[in-house]
Amino acid sequence: MKDYYDVLGVSRNASEAEIKKAYRKLARELHPDVAGPEGEERFKEVGAAYEVLSNPDKKAMYDRGVDPRAASGSQGGAQGFGFEDIFESFFGGGSPFGGQQRGPASRTQRGGDQLVAAEVSLEEAVFGVNREVVVDLADVCATCSGSCCAPGTQPVTCGNCRGSGSVQRVARSLLGNVMTTSPCPECGGFGTIIQSPCTDCAGRGRTHSRHTIKVDIPAGVETGTRIRLPHMGDAGVGGGPKGDLYVEIREKAHKTFERRGDDLHCTLEVPMTAAALGTVLGVETFDGEQEVDVPRGTHAGHTIRLKGLGVGKLQRAGRGDLYVHLDVQTPTELTDEQQELLEKLASLRGEEMPQARLAPIGGGVFSRLRDAFKGR
Repeated sequence: MKDYYDVLGVSRNASEAEIKKAYRKLARELHPDVAGPEGEERFKEVGAAYEVLSNPDKKAMYDRGVDPRAASGSQGGAQGFGFEDIFESFFGGGSPFGGQQRGPASRTQRGGDQLVAAEVSLEEAVFGVNREVVVDLADVCATCSGSCCAPGTQPVTCGNCRGSGSVQRVARSLLGNVMTTSPCPECGGFGTIIQSPCTDCAGRGRTHSRHTIKVDIPAGVETGTRIRLPHMGDAGVGGGPKGDLYVEIREKAHKTFERRGDDLHCTLEVPMTAAALGTVLGVETFDGEQEVDVPRGTHAGHTIRLKGLGVGKLQRAGRGDLYVHLDVQTPTELTDEQQELLEKLASLRGEEMPQARLAPIGGGVFSRLRDAFKGR
């Protein structure tokens, strides 16, 4: 039994679309009008394989080990040969074996989508903002109202195709001369001809102008976020519907806060004495000044989490958090009195001659700094 999957060059689990695509490609390459008489036998094999694999019942029978063509006595001629696919691939028109004929094409086309960038600050990304964007768009022509014709005129029926939008021609095939259909070259397939196009839009039914559009930018957007405004793009050709407008967000960096997802991070410098004794410091956030409780004995890299003070979550309720990373400042310039006091403190703590002591990597300052950087 011939391996029809191998003939078409597809796997046994290939989809219907993959089988059809492989068949069309081989049919175009092996058609006798292209490959000559030497490709005729291979062309018949491809047609036979497609006849079986494109039919769910025949394919199921074949997968069970029975060749439905052999069982039915098919000889690989025109029966089930898929000629409609061949003619569609070669001639781009309807089948010569009947079926519905395509009507004239419509001049009306949907307008294209437009993309415009909008720059927002970090604070605007946190809470959302209303913004105006300026974009050049195609509008329906005010002179012809999208008809493409000069005022007082209208399209006339094409004399070549008599309004059908298509013409027929004779093409040679395995069955002899057959009639095929293609778009009319005189009217472009529209069935009508615009003899007096509108001069303001050059017969396109639309003009271009600059627009200022208000955009509601929600909280949580970031660089790369696109906001879709339906039916606010270019007007269509021939009075067709408008496309969509997409606003792409570009978020500006902030000098104090760094964004990581829905969370914000900042660094708070704390004097050495305040870190040792503990204190309460005021931090200016996007929600106003907030108190940060610095516990006694705070080390460099310690992180304090302020819940709900981060970025608003895009299309979700709630906000992220604000992480305050403490940076303990060691004084580099001391007065004589300060020097004396620190030396006295060192003496009281028995640290005049401190001994170096290695600490495990997992619990040292570098580990805390790493965890703080990762937002742990």
